[in-house]
Amino acid sequence: MAAKISYADVEVGTELPAQTFPVTRATLVRYAGASGDFNPIHWNEKFAKEVGLPDVIAHGMFTMAEAIRVVTDWAGDPGAVVEYGVRFTKPVVVPNDEQGAVIEVGGKVAAKLDDNTVRVDLTATSAGQKVLGMSRAVS
Repeated sequence: MAAKISYADVEVGTELPAQTFPVTRATLVRYAGASGDFNPIHWNEKFAKEVGLPDVIAHGMFTMAEAIRVVTDWAGDPGAVVEYGVRFTKPVVVPNDEQGAVIEVGGKVAAKLDDNTVRVDLTATSAGQKVLGMSRAVS
């Protein structure tokens, strides 16, 4: 798979197409099965509330994975991402209803690096709150 974007065509400040990612309880169950992370805070409302959470929350790594899709879709090649890191700032709370939650992600080219890569800064929010901080990818 070849990248859609060439280094020469990218400018600092370029905004990547924003995306939204729905998350339901069913999504979390499927992710738990794929990842092997069956922590009850991700599927058991009673347990989540007993440990001080407002409700069931999405897996942090799930949230992180959804956010990087903005970069991989823009670059056209998941292998183009050579570095990625985030800080988890708030959980994505997933209510037990038909709508669930939505993760909204945007990105902007923050720097062109000397090795023909670019640093993209991402913003990820859910329910109006920033859920990832210092979210940066190099592609």
